[in-house]
Amino acid sequence: MTAIRAKIRDGTDRRFVGWEMAEVVANLNRVLRGWGNYFRYGNPTRKFAVIDAYVHERLAILASGKHGLKGRNWGRRFNGDWFRSLKVYRLTGTVRWGTAHAWR
Repeated sequence: MTAIRAKIRDGTDRRFVGWEMAEVVANLNRVLRGWGNYFRYGNPTRKFAVIDAYVHERLAILASGKHGLKGRNWGRRFNGDWFRSLKVYRLTGTVRWGTAHAWR
């Protein structure tokens, strides 16, 4: 969890305020897809939900910085509809039930 949170934090750092949100999301999607494909076997549902919420929070902080707003604003302005419109890869719902990394 620490490693993926660090990668998300690095990908949504303040230095990306001048970038288009589509570029930031594209870079972030690459990280999320790779991490999600590796860890989706087993039962990571709760952890995936935590990571999705963290991605939403970090993108809201970045968008607030882009628009010169203070705080996260993720309850009112940068809500779930806004988050879905960015086309961020969601880890929730990608779980594969079965044995984790077992060879048959």
